[in-house]
Amino acid sequence: MTTLRKALLGGTAMWLFASAAAAQELNALVWCDHADEALIKPFEERHDVKVNVREYEGTGAALALLEQSRPGDWDVLVIDGIDVFRTVETGLLAPLPKEELPIDDMFPEVVMEENNSKDGVWYAVTEKFGYNTISYNSEKVDVADMQNLATVWSDKYSGRISIYDYYLPVMGLAAIAEGIETSTINEAALDAISPVLTQMRSSAASVAGVVAAQTALATGEVDIVVGGGEWLTAVLAEEQPEMTWTIPDQGAVRWTQSIGMLADSEQKELALEFIKYIVSPEGQARLSTSSCFWGMPANANARDILSKDQKAVLRWDEQGEFLSRTQLYPAPDTELDIAMQDLWLDKLSQ
Repeated sequence: MTTLRKALLGGTAMWLFASAAAAQELNALVWCDHADEALIKPFEERHDVKVNVREYEGTGAALALLEQSRPGDWDVLVIDGIDVFRTVETGLLAPLPKEELPIDDMFPEVVMEENNSKDGVWYAVTEKFGYNTISYNSEKVDVADMQNLATVWSDKYSGRISIYDYYLPVMGLAAIAEGIETSTINEAALDAISPVLTQMRSSAASVAGVVAAQTALATGEVDIVVGGGEWLTAVLAEEQPEMTWTIPDQGAVRWTQSIGMLADSEQKELALEFIKYIVSPEGQARLSTSSCFWGMPANANARDILSKDQKAVLRWDEQGEFLSRTQLYPAPDTELDIAMQDLWLDKLSQ
């Protein structure tokens, strides 16, 4: 072999090696807020990695995708905080080093150790939270009415509301309106919730998903979204400041999302670095103001990075009160979950 050929082959090998090294990828199964380039790009540049994200809706969809995937296909999972235990029980999540997580910097109410850990081992960490409550156009409603859940879906606003099409938070709001704690919802409580759902549906112009409900509010098709919150109206606030939200006097439902590492990930060190970035003040500020939907960062130190206007939209200074007046999503067992879905289909999907 000639010296030139050796040199050329050697150069080719070096190029292939460099390309392979630069082609390191991390695969994340996420909610849409993680697909924002403003969130992902800084991590990619810092670690010379490509982050591939696949969006999904609903824990069931995520578990089905994981079941259909090959071991090692996915490295990171974002999931509803109340559903972490389901993935832990199936062995899908890997342990996380607690000492490397900023748990002490988080709002205490959303640390949720009982959800994110088992037997002292942490498998996920809360990254974002917010509220399923009442969103509305402040120029089209009596703002005082929005503080009373029963008034919101009363005949006064008939034909002017849309109901967010997700049974757990909306049924949680119905329970709260009846003085029932979301954590105590059982099949007997569904009898009390049933007439509330009937009233909701009779007053509603639509039962809609996120985009449809947001569009209906923004275009004036409806004036109120039951089950909305900062995640629905924050992205509208700059151009339509009249679009806002509140926590009624009776309270509202609090949602959380967690992030964890897949047990069969072949890139656990990189996956951990991604998780640490997401829950760092920098990552939290970007995640909380994602172009898909806004929400409160779990790490309170994000306050030092968010702008004054961003914190105003998120109602940062009111979080202490909001957290004390809201309850987590209902977390039903399988049998109750089926009963709740059946009631939802019977009352709301008409």
